[in-house]
Amino acid sequence: MKAAPQAGPLQPASLPGIAPPPKYKRYAGWIVLIAILIACSIRTEVTPYQLITGLPQMGGLLAEMFPPDWSYLPTIWAPMMETVQIAVLGTSLGGLLAIPVALLSASNLRVSRFVSLPVRMMLNLVRTIPDLLFAAIFVAVFGIGPFAGMLALVFFSFGIIAKLTFEAIEAIDPGPLEAMSAVGGNRLQIIRYAVIPQALPYFMSYLLYTFEVNVRAAAVLGLVGAGGIGLLLDRSLGLFRYDRACIIILLTLVIVLIIDYGSALIRRRLL
Repeated sequence: MKAAPQAGPLQPASLPGIAPPPKYKRYAGWIVLIAILIACSIRTEVTPYQLITGLPQMGGLLAEMFPPDWSYLPTIWAPMMETVQIAVLGTSLGGLLAIPVALLSASNLRVSRFVSLPVRMMLNLVRTIPDLLFAAIFVAVFGIGPFAGMLALVFFSFGIIAKLTFEAIEAIDPGPLEAMSAVGGNRLQIIRYAVIPQALPYFMSYLLYTFEVNVRAAAVLGLVGAGGIGLLLDRSLGLFRYDRACIIILLTLVIVLIIDYGSALIRRRLL
């Protein structure tokens, strides 16, 4: 007796009701994508020729950055710690402000549209403004210093965390919400016993991710006078002390790697 032929993996064409897209559609899609890239490159004057002609200048800049000025390390340590502290305060306050806004924005919590729609529009507005513009505005209002940078990161963190958290709330299992409603639980009880246990790990993950981003952002906010290590970085670049700029970049890299490793461990335990 002949052995029955073994069935191979199903191909998209063999699946019932699923037909592969015609080849001309795939080709047309690639052509449109390439045409868009070429048009953007021409419009912005970004060409491979410019990159090639700029490579010698890049090499010269790197040569001036090395070796780093290690004697400058004690000078930048305190501003770097100030940068981390700005990120801690900005992320924490922004995360706290994001919690009630995320709850008011989630559609599955049956919040009135007259409340949720304006709140979502406000979130869109906050996310539209970049952190550097926030920092420039607060520097003009409160003066040069870390307070302006901290406020900029509060608004920046608030927009990101609130957006991601209310999307996570909308994606939670509806079963516990329905069970709490069926036994007569009020809105606060539903949030406490059905929403928070499911959404809290995601909220903490978004908080840690935003903190990582804010450490990098806080190092740049000093370029507009918002305190932190950015002030020294701007000064070093202005004086063409690229060896000092290099040690600032290396220290920032070490701090970011440490924070990234610690955040990954915490997220792994939460999720």
